[in-house]
Amino acid sequence: MNFDVVIIGGGLAGLTCGIALQEQGKRCAIINNGQAAIDFASGSMDLLSQLPSGQKVENVYQALDELSQQAPEHPYSLIGKERVLAKAQQFEQLAKKLRLDLIGSTAHNHTKVTPLGGLRRTWLSPNSVPMLEDNAPFAHQKIAILGIEGYHDFQPQLLADNLKRQPQFSHCELTIDYLNIPELDYLRENSREFRSVNIAQLLEHKLSFNELVQEIKQKAKEADAVFLPACFGLDDQSFFNGLKEATRLSLYELPTLPPSLLGGRQRKQLRHYFESLGGLMINGDKALSATFEAGKVKHIFTSLHEDDPIGAEHFVLASGSFFSNGLVGEFERVYEPVFEADILNSKTFDKSDRLTWTHSRFASPQPYQSAGVVINGSCQVQKAGETIENLYAVGSVIGGYNGIELGCGSGVAIVTALTVAEQIGAAK
Repeated sequence: MNFDVVIIGGGLAGLTCGIALQEQGKRCAIINNGQAAIDFASGSMDLLSQLPSGQKVENVYQALDELSQQAPEHPYSLIGKERVLAKAQQFEQLAKKLRLDLIGSTAHNHTKVTPLGGLRRTWLSPNSVPMLEDNAPFAHQKIAILGIEGYHDFQPQLLADNLKRQPQFSHCELTIDYLNIPELDYLRENSREFRSVNIAQLLEHKLSFNELVQEIKQKAKEADAVFLPACFGLDDQSFFNGLKEATRLSLYELPTLPPSLLGGRQRKQLRHYFESLGGLMINGDKALSATFEAGKVKHIFTSLHEDDPIGAEHFVLASGSFFSNGLVGEFERVYEPVFEADILNSKTFDKSDRLTWTHSRFASPQPYQSAGVVINGSCQVQKAGETIENLYAVGSVIGGYNGIELGCGSGVAIVTALTVAEQIGAAK
């Protein structure tokens, strides 16, 4: 099998890169091993929320200059400020075209409500989640927080208690209650299946829509805003929007414990668009190794094609970090298993010194989270000190940053993916 581009990894980075390449007319295949980090994500996407110094970021454009000074090895610093902002804005347009129902802007971060009642700055959020602009008071005064009887991945009382501590909600009257949905009894008896995805599937296909509307209206009582767990609408937001219209209430949804319905919706929509453009998803497969010729990747071999090499003009490593085995950690080394690409040493992480991999305080940012492969400003990968011309890396497999600490994981995935698509499109 031969393609113009083979992408290893079908998460946010791999799908975004594949979509951009298919739109250019490239013939792409994505090697998809299973669930990706986006399936467990909150649905919001961070561009840059904090600098390494700990300073909170309001204006991303201004913060990128300081980031390049504090973290010159960060992918944003390598790619360059102007291109980072251009690629983030390009994704905003893609999100509108795909109707991902995301709101936000590179101009400034907004504040979203977390499932535990905290407030967090971010770049893009689903328009169905509760948000605050410029830390202004929440728009509604009477809020009903409704859980689902027997469902423990969403805790209304904890959410309410923590919201009461937030100045933006000090004027609010909060009540809690639980939706009684007898059709979920089967799932309650099988606790392993009592997850947001299973609930959404059953509610959408086996429950009377009107009965659900009446149950929400009854439990909301006099509230003008209702917070619900994200369990309504499996493939996109249309089912939830229908509930909002039918109840005539300001409904909001909050992500639950993983797997996340909000992140899963986004992946389904991105994958559908990639395939509608003619892209090929090779599902349930795993890249194992590669062959090289004249300093370039020639073929890769996968678990389903061990004797049938897959060739391409360009290869994109979008395999993720330790979570998805894009990086592997052993007692004495961290390595990238497919191409054996070079691993970046940083200020806090030395791949040859295991004592630098972790911080003694469990809750602190862990240095190993900044581990990843070495790239240049074009996101080309380095192996044995040499740049591989037709091998690129996107997303969390790249080293030099801690996406959790800095609040930039989704942004790096998107920016590097679109940068690589541009590089490949320009290549002769």
